[in-house]
Amino acid sequence: MTNPYLLLWLEAPLQSWGQDSKFGRRDTLNFPTKSGILGLICSAMGAGGEQRELLAEFAALDQTVLAFVRYLDNGSETIKLEREPLLRDFHMVGSGYDDQNPWESLLIPKTNVGKKAVGGGAKMTYRYYLQDANFAILLQVPAAKADAVAEALQNPVWDVYLGRKCCVPTDFIYRGQYKSGDDAIAQALKIAEKKSLVEDFRVLCGEHPGEALTLMDVPIQFGEFKKYRDRRVTVVNTG
Repeated sequence: MTNPYLLLWLEAPLQSWGQDSKFGRRDTLNFPTKSGILGLICSAMGAGGEQRELLAEFAALDQTVLAFVRYLDNGSETIKLEREPLLRDFHMVGSGYDDQNPWESLLIPKTNVGKKAVGGGAKMTYRYYLQDANFAILLQVPAAKADAVAEALQNPVWDVYLGRKCCVPTDFIYRGQYKSGDDAIAQALKIAEKKSLVEDFRVLCGEHPGEALTLMDVPIQFGEFKKYRDRRVTVVNTG
């Protein structure tokens, strides 16, 4: 049995798709990662813990991303607008608490052995977000799981979000099940047209003409101790 495609529409004021974030700097790619999409699906299904068997079924399957931007039609020509710049959110974690207050002292970061940190323990973090981004995800799913995943996306067990919990979707995510990627692309372009969006670029699995990247975003294991492997993708400008 051929593995079908699910079409997902990701739209929100903010999205964040981390791939190589380290320490206090939480970066984002300019498109959704496979690990992020599978995390969204696990959340919708209420599938917690490691989920090694479920993730193994998705590991070798296709994921294509279509990115869209807004355009201006002045009557004589269509002008594609630039993508919004990244939003940088600066955080001080554990700052401003009174260490003499029994309750507030619990909110101040400690060392890994539970002792007071030198300098107070406050942590600085920089978190980056995509603004006003719109994506269509063509996700190939195991045929035996397609209906269950589709149902979960329409009636999620847990909250679904676009990369981080503060990134709440503003439109329906699930947009149908299709026999082929081409059928899903055709529907994605129809959705984009209704929203006055035009395609900007695509992210294809494997190596193709375009900008080839290696991403460590194929999840092998979720849970407390996450594991990933790499894959090759190509970013193709289509706008």
